Amino acid sequence: MKKLAKVASSVFFLFALGAFFSCKSNKNDVSVYEPVDYTEEDALKNEIDRINNMHSSEPVKALWRANVLSLTVQNDDRVASLKKENEKYISDLYYSSIKDNQYQRAFRLYSSLKSINSSYAKDIEKSSGELKDVLSREVTLYDAQSEWDGKMSSLINGTVTVYVDRGMKVQSGYATPDAVLGSGFFISRNGYIVTNHHVIASCVDPEYEGYAKLYIKLAQDTDTRIPARVIGYDKVLDLALLKTEVEAPYVFALGSSEDLDVGDRVYAIGSPLGLERTLTSGVISSTDRDLFMLGKVFQIDAAVNSGNSGGPLVDQKGRVQAIVFAGVQNYQGLNFAIPVEYLKSELSILFNGGKRSHPWIEAYGKTLKAAGVNSKSEGVEIQYVIPGGSAYLSGLKGGDVIIAINDESITSLDELHLKLMQMLHGTMAKLRVVDKDYNERDVVVYFAERPDYPGYSVYTHDLIKDAMVPLLGMELVNSSTENSKVYSVKKVYKASSAEELGFSEGDIVQIVKTVLSDDKSALGLVLSTQKNKSGYLSLSIAITVPFDSPYYF
Repeated sequence: MKKLAKVASSVFFLFALGAFFSCKSNKNDVSVYEPVDYTEEDALKNEIDRINNMHSSEPVKALWRANVLSLTVQNDDRVASLKKENEKYISDLYYSSIKDNQYQRAFRLYSSLKSINSSYAKDIEKSSGELKDVLSREVTLYDAQSEWDGKMSSLINGTVTVYVDRGMKVQSGYATPDAVLGSGFFISRNGYIVTNHHVIASCVDPEYEGYAKLYIKLAQDTDTRIPARVIGYDKVLDLALLKTEVEAPYVFALGSSEDLDVGDRVYAIGSPLGLERTLTSGVISSTDRDLFMLGKVFQIDAAVNSGNSGGPLVDQKGRVQAIVFAGVQNYQGLNFAIPVEYLKSELSILFNGGKRSHPWIEAYGKTLKAAGVNSKSEGVEIQYVIPGGSAYLSGLKGGDVIIAINDESITSLDELHLKLMQMLHGTMAKLRVVDKDYNERDVVVYFAERPDYPGYSVYTHDLIKDAMVPLLGMELVNSSTENSKVYSVKKVYKASSAEELGFSEGDIVQIVKTVLSDDKSALGLVLSTQKNKSGYLSLSIAITVPFDSPYYF
């Protein structure tokens, strides 16, 4: 609920002055990447040494940087040899991963070699088909189809109450039980269960220092606590995979939420307020709410309360179409669920165990649509790249449009996010992009680990003037030789926060103060502006910009 309230609130709101200036003051020193000329001998030697130093600790990143260097510095035997050595090292790691049954790691290594058309990838290609089959079998095992008698009440037996015992808490001198209640559902006969991350967060949060013991209760036996453990979890998508040593009385089939539309009937099953075996019904109210940093979620009007989190949302055929994750307190009927596509796309990753960290190329952009009323999406337009980041070093620029990843077409940001959900950080991929002059080219990128707050990386790696593109959606240029903090608006992006605030080209903007929140999740801005639409009257604006956004990738 806390997470939902944060993301569901308006992107911009006025700070109370006391709260605004209680945050950390801005730092003037920003680490901005300076482009390196690798045609200079010292710069080239330093980059070769850097790649050699990361050869063992970050082998895929070393290969990627060697590949970027080979495209920049051609006809140099040292660079060619360096790239070949790193390709062979990745190839050797692939075969050792297969030997150790680390199939997911092996597939990542193979995909990285394939992205640069390495000759070693061709040697591996014959076994890669078998590797895909192994990974597919792992996923299929936990996506079992079950027989169903057609009664909605029968589905209840496949759900569980998730119970996290956190001991006792003391308030005002009295000790009371401290527990977290949620819901879950079986996806395999041998005891694998899906629920929400926030339900079991205290079991996996390294900052939580209290007692936490995880149990589940079967719908057919609500008196018995059965021990369970967390296998894998995804904080961003609020998903978790649990395991308990019981045979599931019923196994849910995973559907395809692409078949759902607004108005379709759905059913939520769970334990609201601890009331087990509860089934409620409603309709899909919306299929595209932006409440996550990645992807869109469903809005539903089926009754959902505390304790429903993690339970299945099923269609009239009994298939799981989404996972209930939240409702908005004091707003009856305003509830949300995670499309099952997200679970299916990363189920094998969750099964592999541990924390699920998402990849990104350190860029920002939006879906590009052609002009016209019935315009179609044409790809993902890059509007900004972080200096020194993967996209930047790979040669991507603002204005480039991503139309494919690993030879699979991309027409929208949602499609790009769905593809990224199937990938892991620390690997490479090939992007097909179209530049401003409509020239197509392939670009190999490295997937870094996406931080909790991508905007903070922008804030710490770029000048505040240039950071205004992803933070507010407007491009600024210097307009005063006397005051370096006074700018002119060069461009305002459509559907951006800057447009909502009424900014337009030619407006004068002065950045008076920037204030970083204590948890580094947001940035406070005090702007002085003279807007064309306001007759160039001077206005002061105090706003806050959250550092999490679905437009980072």
